[in-house]
Amino acid sequence: MHHSIPLITTLAAAFALALLFGFIAARLKLPALVGYLIAGIVIGPATPGFVADVKIAGELAEIGVMLLMFGVGLHFSVSDLMSVKKIAVPGAVLQIAVATAMGAAAGWAWGWSLGGALVFGLALSVASTVVLLRALEARGVLETANGRIAVGWLVVEDLAMVLVLVLLPPLAGLAGGKEAVSIDLWITIGKTLLQVALFIALMLVVGRRLFPWVLWQVTRTGSRELFTLSVIAAAVSIAYGASILFGVSFALGAFFAGMVLRESKFSHRAAEETLPLRDAFSVLFFVSVGMLFDPRVLVDSPWQVLLVVAIIVLGKSLAAAGLVLLMRYPLNTALSVSASLAQIGEFSFILASLGVALGLLPVQGQSLILAGALISIAINPLVFAAVEPIQRWVRGKSPRARELERRDDPLAELPGATDRKFLSNQVVIVGYGRVGRQIGEALGRQGVPFVVVDDNRELVEKLRERGQAAVFGDASDEETLIQAHIAQARMLVVATPQTVGVHKMSETARKLNAGIEVVVRSHNEAEAALLEQESGARVFVGESELARAMTQHVMARVLANNGSEHRAT
Repeated sequence: MHHSIPLITTLAAAFALALLFGFIAARLKLPALVGYLIAGIVIGPATPGFVADVKIAGELAEIGVMLLMFGVGLHFSVSDLMSVKKIAVPGAVLQIAVATAMGAAAGWAWGWSLGGALVFGLALSVASTVVLLRALEARGVLETANGRIAVGWLVVEDLAMVLVLVLLPPLAGLAGGKEAVSIDLWITIGKTLLQVALFIALMLVVGRRLFPWVLWQVTRTGSRELFTLSVIAAAVSIAYGASILFGVSFALGAFFAGMVLRESKFSHRAAEETLPLRDAFSVLFFVSVGMLFDPRVLVDSPWQVLLVVAIIVLGKSLAAAGLVLLMRYPLNTALSVSASLAQIGEFSFILASLGVALGLLPVQGQSLILAGALISIAINPLVFAAVEPIQRWVRGKSPRARELERRDDPLAELPGATDRKFLSNQVVIVGYGRVGRQIGEALGRQGVPFVVVDDNRELVEKLRERGQAAVFGDASDEETLIQAHIAQARMLVVATPQTVGVHKMSETARKLNAGIEVVVRSHNEAEAALLEQESGARVFVGESELARAMTQHVMARVLANNGSEHRAT
């Protein structure tokens, strides 16, 4: 019998305690991840009793990050990323600058060096992709416009942090650290940018053709085990290779691996078969965060911890919300993005460790970052839950809130030169994703005019450039449907995957147009029944419609074959 088995011991302790405390948290109506964090604290070095291997737990957590980011890439296409670039790129850059300034000001006020204060601010500026994805998936909004904006925003943050991690060592001497200033700094910067650009280009040009072909070849063997193995091998191997060869983080490497494998028609199967493994290893991520936390910092520096949490949850989130509103996005998008950023995670830990190693960041700063991460991660589900109540409160408190959101936005109303055919007897399609686009293309082929309503500015701009009537805004807002001329429309089609606000859309449409027909997309039978009862709409459930179409095809083929056999006899 082996007595030194740290890997098995760490796995057994982490999973068992995560299950125990996660169950307790769920029974107390708290997010299960709070229990996972507590499990990590219990088996961490800062508490008495059994201590798991922190290094092994961290490496296992990295696998979880890879698999989770790979899964996101499987649902997030290049077109999705490009569709939010106008908000994600400037928004992420400005938000990083604002949050870094707030954190650096706090560090400077506590007597730290300029370099230490900047590292501290940077660590507070970048949110955890793992936490965000868990929150978006739990609410079923990962594939909505708000979900795509939040994910795109964090991808830009991750790219920025990759650059920071590479540039920090040569700049450490200039900032007061242990390392000397490198005379080849510009060469290092250029090399870093070239490596990241080369990796992305390689994945988008070569990977989009090569990896789907490999997956198809494996699928032809008929082996489920080989299929699952090929998917996991692609996620982990590409992430590792990206890190070694191009200096890209594991998370970004896995994300782009998922994006290129999305081109395969087996991407949905790949996502489903890796889901249990992704869930299990993501739990280890939260456990590893708890293991790094020293509870004594809450007693030794309570006011500093409170300020750090305030910067993460309030300061950074308010800055992001303000930036989104300045870009003329709706209040709901601003609040959703700000909730997504109201936490910190994996990149923050890496930055803190590197800052301490370079002699820039005090050990106290690392403890404060870990405390801020643990507390912000624990309360992030509550922040998300507060989005809708805050939105209702703001709009109810200020009658001008909706007017301020629109600000005479040219995309929020149809141009005066819009063809008359789009203004009467048209179909209004809410949400122009995969489902809405197919409906629109079918209507277009038959010459039926339709107006698109979507909360993605870039999409609305592109549609208008092609001559398609489109309105930007939240369809649950009465003014948005008025601008789509709902009063003269023949039908309202709600094709968004998210059903929040559908009742309000239907109610508004019928108030302005008593004879309008409302068609809604749903995901399950119970939800569909409730929507039909409340809104009087015709609701289509994905699985039910798929089963009905397959049944019709099967029955038609069976009856046709029976008929031919009968004639033959």
